[in-house]
Amino acid sequence: MKRKVTKAVFPVAGMGTRFLPATKSVPKEIMTLVDRPLIQYAIDEARAAGITEFIFVTSRGKSALEDYFDHAPELENSLRAKGKSELLETLQATNMDSGAIAYVRQHQALGLGHAVWCARHLVGDEPFAVLLPDDVIAADKPCLQQMIEAYAQTGGNMIAAMEVAPDKASSYGIMDVPPAIGPILPMSGMVEKPAPGTQPSNLAAIGRYILSPDVMRHLDQIKPGVGGEIQLTDAIAREIAEKRNVYGYRFEGQRYDCGSKAGFLQATVAFGLARAELHDELQEFLTDMMTQRQAAQ
Repeated sequence: MKRKVTKAVFPVAGMGTRFLPATKSVPKEIMTLVDRPLIQYAIDEARAAGITEFIFVTSRGKSALEDYFDHAPELENSLRAKGKSELLETLQATNMDSGAIAYVRQHQALGLGHAVWCARHLVGDEPFAVLLPDDVIAADKPCLQQMIEAYAQTGGNMIAAMEVAPDKASSYGIMDVPPAIGPILPMSGMVEKPAPGTQPSNLAAIGRYILSPDVMRHLDQIKPGVGGEIQLTDAIAREIAEKRNVYGYRFEGQRYDCGSKAGFLQATVAFGLARAELHDELQEFLTDMMTQRQAAQ
């Protein structure tokens, strides 16, 4: 019997050094994409997929992240008094119910696998999702919702898959999967950051996972891997070897790497153009800018 996935882990302990000096005082996950912080996109995606328990793996200096999901009575009362009901509704949508959200600390930066392992007591013996807020996915049907629906057919473990160019494969965990047309791909292996030319496929794992509690057992046992970190990929590879129940999922949508400056800017433009109230003005600006650049050449 496949158990319903209701818990999600959000690893948000990273220092965000690629965005310094902005992240000196503001957690990267609070940085805004158009008018919502990155973490809100991840939360909204999880809610759409039926997640009701949210587990944040944090570190020192992340108090602003915790405050963001708390109620703000003074601000709410001010908006209510001024009759700004639409803004009030937007604000209230960011609130989390008491008990729905929990925080655990990752005291050492020992990698994604270690961050997930830090949530083991809150996850317990249930399947759970992992969402990396740096990966923002624009899709008609949210990516995790697509995966939950596919998981209902397969059970086991599922990882979002994205095609990457051969020269980019060494930056990702690469799936060993058979050539197939459909979205669900049984995995026979997984390699973290393979050396150029050794990748088993062009499908990379990105920041959406549905994992069985057995993955926590593997994380308990594995030793540090690439970069001296506890690699989630290594734990998933053990699960493949033991049970052959790990699947890649080729999702429908566009992924933006908001952990990089270029990716963040690309996402800002794409999400801005997707907003009806911003599209025309932003499109006009981009067109004018390109025209001026071409004229200058």
